[in-house]
Amino acid sequence: MVRRMSNLSMAQLLFPEIDKTPEDYEKMYPARNLPEGAKVTRFAPSPTGFLHFGSLFAAFISAKTAGNDGVFYLRIEDTDKKREVENGVIGMVNGLKDFGLVPDEGAMSETEESGEYGPYTQSRRTAIYQAYVKSLVEQGLAYPCFMTEQEIADVRAGQEKEKELPGIYGKYAKYRDISVEDAKARIENGDEYVVRLKSPGKPDGRISYKDEVKGKIEMPENILDIVLLKKDGTPTYHFAHAIDDHLMHTTHVTRGDEWLSSVPIHLQLFRVLGFKAPKYAHIAPIMKEDAETGGKRKLSKRKDPEAAVSYYSEMGYPKGAVNEYLMTIANSNYEDWRRANKTESIDKFEFKLSKMSKAGALFDLVKLHDISKTYISTMTADEVYNDVCDWSAQYDSELNELVTRDTEYAKKIFSIERGNKKPRKDIGKWSEVKDYIAYFYDELFDGARGWADNIDKADIKTVLERYLEIYDHNGTADAWFPQVQELAVELGFAKTPKEYKNDPDSYKGHVGDVAGIIRVAVTGRLNTPDLYTIMQTLGESKVKERITDAVKGL
Repeated sequence: MVRRMSNLSMAQLLFPEIDKTPEDYEKMYPARNLPEGAKVTRFAPSPTGFLHFGSLFAAFISAKTAGNDGVFYLRIEDTDKKREVENGVIGMVNGLKDFGLVPDEGAMSETEESGEYGPYTQSRRTAIYQAYVKSLVEQGLAYPCFMTEQEIADVRAGQEKEKELPGIYGKYAKYRDISVEDAKARIENGDEYVVRLKSPGKPDGRISYKDEVKGKIEMPENILDIVLLKKDGTPTYHFAHAIDDHLMHTTHVTRGDEWLSSVPIHLQLFRVLGFKAPKYAHIAPIMKEDAETGGKRKLSKRKDPEAAVSYYSEMGYPKGAVNEYLMTIANSNYEDWRRANKTESIDKFEFKLSKMSKAGALFDLVKLHDISKTYISTMTADEVYNDVCDWSAQYDSELNELVTRDTEYAKKIFSIERGNKKPRKDIGKWSEVKDYIAYFYDELFDGARGWADNIDKADIKTVLERYLEIYDHNGTADAWFPQVQELAVELGFAKTPKEYKNDPDSYKGHVGDVAGIIRVAVTGRLNTPDLYTIMQTLGESKVKERITDAVKGL
């Protein structure tokens, strides 16, 4: 009874302004009304810089874990104000939104939130944390610690010398049993203090738990008297996340495996607080092959521009393509599923945490680009046009002016060889569009022509002059190539590549060379989509103008 009264007095001494209890907050944050088995997940970044690709991956995993029946929310862990950057929250929100990750609830900007379980920003929840710490002090499970930074440094130096576990625990926790009178005197004297947990862990204790990605893990039990509240009254990450995940009814925590070593602390906190712990899924970092060492390393903010999520927006990778790539590195069976379900929404795929790589996926920008080419090839002309307009409005004003000047003309360009069984894969990102469509616009067409070097310039000129004479803009697609074949034969070229291959000395080339000459004259390029459709899109006068200019250039 005396100890109980002493604990109550200590709690009141430390938290005289806190009048709410944990029971009050339990009522304020009731259980969510969700279907049986629904998952609640969160992405909980610190607003300390740009959104990293690894963070996007973690958010993607959290969102996919929640699925359609659960809740995916955004919580801002901003207790470290020294590292916070201006507009860090809106940067995170927009970075997620750019790739289709829109949380069901949570922080929406520095000042706006949506949802019934907020505040979703930790710096606005200080009173909640303090109420739970006050309760722990009342139960004799936490205490004020007045150790100075120098005292702590001296303790750790001694522990290092004796090769002991570093930290404040056992005989090193000098204020574990401080009296109310002593604490009051020190506070009145202006001494600074933190509030520590009285860890119930034993030196030889062990814990085991099932990680949703890594499987069963066994680790030493936590014996450290960790800090719950810092000197300014704000919580540490360890404590705040436990309170928040409980009150927000988080069922699954997906996070980087650098947090794996903290699991004993976190599980202990949940147990001491009387909470049911969420399921943890620790994700291995995304790795990259290091050209310098030949080994593998983490994506680096300093070395790799692709480490920033903004890179993908600036380059113009569609969000759907990035999500396709993220899923290929998230679940090893996704690519087989996609091959068997070419037109299905990615949301139909059954994502499983247990299918994630324990060792970490290897980042491959080339693979992302290939996936993006395939993804863009399946889009309609209208979808491509709309995405190009949106992207260019922000990143390429010249391109935006051109494609919006004549919408129907631009859509005709994007519809070429689109929607058939084997669509072309010329575009991998929107920043490639300007080059792809350059020959359709005089402002972008520089007049340079890369002629094939196997045909004499005189023969090239003859082909173009003769083609100008027979060119029929009103001819059908079926009639176009036979006409080119006739021209080829007339000018000493083989009617087919096979004929030329069988007797190359008898011909100047074959029909493909003749078509290539026309292609270069009109577009400046040896390789393009269907030439007939290109010429129909450009219009008769423009085609004749291009060929005439090409002849002059020869």
